[in-house]
Amino acid sequence: MILQALKEYYDRKPDLPRYGFENKEIGYVITLQPDGTPVSLEPTYEGEGKKRRARSFLVPHSVKKSVNIKANLFWDNPEYALGIVLKDKKRSVKKTEEKVKQRVAEQHADFKKRIDDLGNIDDEGLQAIKCFLQKENKEAFLRAISNNFDEFLQEGASLSFKLIGDNCLVLERPAVKSAIQQAVSISKETKNICLVTGEKDELELTHTAIKGVWGAQSSGANIVSFNLEVFRSFGKDQGANAPVGKVTAFAYTTALNHLLGKDSRQRMQVGDASTVFWAEKETSFEQQIIDFFGEPSKDDPDRNVRAVESLFKSIQTGAFLTEDEKNKFYVLGLAPNASRISVRFWIVNTVKGMSGKIQQHFDDTKIVPPKNQKDTWPKWQSLNALLATTANEVKYDKAKTNLVYFRGRYYDVKPNLAGDTIRTILEGLPYPQTLLQAAIRRIRAEHDITYPRAALIKAYLNRSMRYQNPNIKEELKVSLDGNNMNIGYRLGRLFAVLEKIQQEANPGINATIRDKFYGAASSTPVTVFGNLMRLKNHHLAKLKHQGRKVSFEKLLGEIIDGVDAKISFPPHLPLEDQGRFAIGYYHQMQNFFTKKSE
Repeated sequence: MILQALKEYYDRKPDLPRYGFENKEIGYVITLQPDGTPVSLEPTYEGEGKKRRARSFLVPHSVKKSVNIKANLFWDNPEYALGIVLKDKKRSVKKTEEKVKQRVAEQHADFKKRIDDLGNIDDEGLQAIKCFLQKENKEAFLRAISNNFDEFLQEGASLSFKLIGDNCLVLERPAVKSAIQQAVSISKETKNICLVTGEKDELELTHTAIKGVWGAQSSGANIVSFNLEVFRSFGKDQGANAPVGKVTAFAYTTALNHLLGKDSRQRMQVGDASTVFWAEKETSFEQQIIDFFGEPSKDDPDRNVRAVESLFKSIQTGAFLTEDEKNKFYVLGLAPNASRISVRFWIVNTVKGMSGKIQQHFDDTKIVPPKNQKDTWPKWQSLNALLATTANEVKYDKAKTNLVYFRGRYYDVKPNLAGDTIRTILEGLPYPQTLLQAAIRRIRAEHDITYPRAALIKAYLNRSMRYQNPNIKEELKVSLDGNNMNIGYRLGRLFAVLEKIQQEANPGINATIRDKFYGAASSTPVTVFGNLMRLKNHHLAKLKHQGRKVSFEKLLGEIIDGVDAKISFPPHLPLEDQGRFAIGYYHQMQNFFTKKSE
């Protein structure tokens, strides 16, 4: 199903490379005269620092390399294309200088052979390349015409060739391109059947590597591969165990690499899950979904807010109803797994269904914004904001694939938690219980119920309750709910009132009861609330304004009487009630800072 959906996406994208070609960043271009004399060695890079990128060209598809010698056609690194040894290059095994030179010579010979195998083509550019490749001391020629030759060797970037006066590479000249297309064409006489399309096609034994999955090998990894005897059956070799045609294998790998590309607007990183999404038919929703969950840029911090508000308006006005309701929408989460890529989740829905699920998530996380916190938060929280609030801040470590980036910092989120969270959002399932556990743990450690934590806990509890009883739309409201009789929620409100009394009785106090007793009050109330209730009498006596004292006593009476006239504090609160305690505290605190007119 995954490969079939990717193949369909490739078929509807005419701008993707056709069979036998790919878009590749070529760092340097050698300009040649018709007799093969090099004129210049020019870099194609643009931008600076981390934004420095080489220009992308449509080139013959790269070959799969390991320890074997196999050259790319018309482009490759300096060792293959020029026969020049790169001294700073890391070798897989320690070799003598003589063996390294011998291997590089064999690589260069294979590069020339691939070009010669195209046959005699009447093209001036091709003849110029052949003449240049026959020259003995290419390094001396290139050093004479280039001021950045040492930098070129140090980078070891891919290079290709151009004929002087042309605006395109030699491989893009009509005669050469036609010869390449003919060389990579598939024989129609094969009797093999592709399992994905059901059509006749030559089998692809080794599929093209997938790049862009965070944490996987930089050279790429595979979704489909059979490289050990234990994975094979009936004596079949490699890809013959799950026969996929060459054209189909090229199509799905090209589509997936495109979706995972650096400039893709259809991918996002959720913890260790590199997540891509696309639709069966073209829709604007493909480009918008990243704005719902992705981290906004510094230049446009309100991007997420606008996107979510646009989603709500579009559903209210029926904009997504104009989309074909049968238009399928796919979400694929990939995670690194040794030399392969594992599928973390695979979700299939319609555009209409997926937009409804996303809207429900933001409805669930909607809560009264903070008025008593120094930090400023947008109206709608990004997925990284929610996840980061459950974890410790750590230094960046590329070996850790479960880090979440939020506001210039990295947070060590529990493994699999990010992937499980996005999956439950898009499938409309209850959030993972580990999400609530992590949020409660951070609150007890930091004694701080931030806006994202409150939004996350409210969303978890509401969705969990709705899943158990579909008749209950929401247990916890956006703001203070005086009718909520849950013991955890009431005790949270009570704790907030007690803290507020202490703060007003002792202006400028550094540490309140929240800093000292929050953990015990939210988990084992009976151990602390008796003392806190006695302590509050001392604090009330210190209040100067009698009206304020009466107001607090009235509020305390309403909270306590709402539970039981003779309240007995429970010895233990289960995890869910600890979450309700946090929301009750948060709601009551925000109510103190809300004007009556609001």
